[in-house]
Amino acid sequence: MLGEMGFENLQAYRSQFPVTDNLIYLNHAAVAPLVRPAAEAIERLAQDALLYGALHYEQWLATYDALRTAAARLVNATPQEIALVKNTSEGIATVAMGLDWRPGDRIVAFAEEFPANQYPWRRLESRGVKIDWLSVTDSLDRIDQAARGARLLAISFVQYLTGYRADLEAIGRICRDRGVIYLVDAIQGLGAFPLDVQAAHIDALAADGHKWLLGPEGCAIFYISGRLQEQVEPVEFGWTNVAGFNDYASRDMALRPDAGRYECGTLNTVGCYGLRASIEFLLGVGVERIAPAVQALGDQIAEGVRRKGYEMLGERTPATGAGIVSFRKPGENPGVIVQHLRANRITAASRAGWVRASPHFYITSQDIEQLLECLP
Repeated sequence: MLGEMGFENLQAYRSQFPVTDNLIYLNHAAVAPLVRPAAEAIERLAQDALLYGALHYEQWLATYDALRTAAARLVNATPQEIALVKNTSEGIATVAMGLDWRPGDRIVAFAEEFPANQYPWRRLESRGVKIDWLSVTDSLDRIDQAARGARLLAISFVQYLTGYRADLEAIGRICRDRGVIYLVDAIQGLGAFPLDVQAAHIDALAADGHKWLLGPEGCAIFYISGRLQEQVEPVEFGWTNVAGFNDYASRDMALRPDAGRYECGTLNTVGCYGLRASIEFLLGVGVERIAPAVQALGDQIAEGVRRKGYEMLGERTPATGAGIVSFRKPGENPGVIVQHLRANRITAASRAGWVRASPHFYITSQDIEQLLECLP
């Protein structure tokens, strides 16, 4: 549990979340409210474009670079390993579609995954690729056994429904030792828990901005190591994939020498302004400080709903818990519970027969107590 002093220090940032004037927002695993700096950055770009069009285009380019730099800091990569894409799915699909798959290649995947980290791999089965489906709760020995001879392993940092947080570094060591490409869907953990692609030996990672990163929808970061860039061909191909894209008269199709080779055409400029601001905000707070607060809030929900006779989905531990807690009670309709909470200005989600709550660090323990009191 985070000490009271730690909570008090983090609550200094609560003013950056005006949503707290209207709601107890426990739905960051779906779409998070914008943090104030992100909203202000978006408004600033919109006003500039309204009044001046693209006169300040150089500032747009600088924002793209600053976003790549901030994202690289967040995951301990280099800006040359960061591409700016539309969403998590695009990042995953870039790897799934860009590798030269051969019949008999094998992928290790996990049954609990969100469709974005299942469908791209399942489509490869028609090309003769085999998939070993494991559970995220399987032992490391079981994962190691499955990884032998596999070409790629794909897992989420945090599972969207159970909230299970994977041991990325332990799995990364397995992938490194077995020569397996390691891909992480980080959308449900990045921004709430520290992640180091170097320490975890991650080859590719994707995360959209609209959940725990507190940014806008439709703008995502895609990390791909320099080594993997040499193996993954861009499938979407437009004018900005090439090294000389600024020379409109050139017809040289040599790829950009960095992750920019996966950026196909004009970027989501207003999204980049917002996501840069939200990531820089999180870096300023310190994800290493945010993580224990999120963990403690999740623990408080888990303990409280159990006391009220609810069933918890999955086993929550200090090593595997995250910001997502799913629960239900026999005889109670999860959708009705979520609507009841909404009527009391508390947001949560109904997912697959469960109530899912997902607080970020600025939520208070008093907010969680209100949730618990409101539950039937």
